[in-house]
Amino acid sequence: MMYTDYKELGRRISSRRRKLGLTQAQVNEMAGLSDKYLSNIERAVSVPSIDVLMKLCAVLKTTPDELLLGTESKGSIGNVGRIAAMKVEKLPREKQLLALSLPRWSVRSSTWRTPAMRSAV
Repeated sequence: MMYTDYKELGRRISSRRRKLGLTQAQVNEMAGLSDKYLSNIERAVSVPSIDVLMKLCAVLKTTPDELLLGTESKGSIGNVGRIAAMKVEKLPREKQLLALSLPRWSVRSSTWRTPAMRSAV
């Protein structure tokens, strides 16, 4: 079972926001969040929903992996991840949950491969 360190999540959000030169108020407005909500997330007082996390990813031009796990994507895969995050944000909540569960599922099911996947390796 994966544990989410909300203090670390808040630190990563704050760091990314500052790297982009954005204030908490600007991010709140751009993500459609209420006043002080981002401050609460950054201090681990509030836990963001998946919807909010996806909005923050879009505004901060990052991926859920970067915020949740601290994994930094390099090169073109980073751009792909950011594009995917923006597309997932537009999906209904049920489909967002499904889309976000796929990376975890694929890691757990690493022995499963379609014939096309096996030949590509």
